[in-house]
Amino acid sequence: MQFTDKKFREFLFGLGIEKRFSSVEHPQTNSQVETTNKVIIQGLRKRLGQKKGVWVDELASVLWSYRTTPQSSTGEMLFQLTYGVYAVIPVEVGDPSPRLLLGGGGEVVEKDLIDVNREMAHLSKITMKQRVALRYNSKVLKRSFEPNDLVLQRNDIGLLTLEKGN
Repeated sequence: MQFTDKKFREFLFGLGIEKRFSSVEHPQTNSQVETTNKVIIQGLRKRLGQKKGVWVDELASVLWSYRTTPQSSTGEMLFQLTYGVYAVIPVEVGDPSPRLLLGGGGEVVEKDLIDVNREMAHLSKITMKQRVALRYNSKVLKRSFEPNDLVLQRNDIGLLTLEKGN
């Protein structure tokens, strides 16, 4: 209810933000979020062991490792796809690695190729989704119907309607 409040709407209007509500039902997105959360939780469990109360302290490092690890669906790091450059680990800030020393001009090239990398990652993701769909659809039983076959069009069983007087 706090997002439909008059004061909140006026606040958004003052900032020039147009608020829109949307449905949260989107199966592909929900499964992707669940998968991401599962990976993050597994990372936290590995780091914490029996000390479950200090997960807040470890969350930043787990998220960093998730964002800088190549994803199986795209083969790219989320950090690199977002910012156009490869992540510099904290150790390399104080004591530059050969990768940083030798690759000084590489950032310009990387920034030029960011759109290409994003497009390739997008195509990889689409290809993977098509493979999953093809595998799923190959297991679906195909049925053909003839004219005058009886087919269940609606399933209203279980839906209760309350009528006056009953």
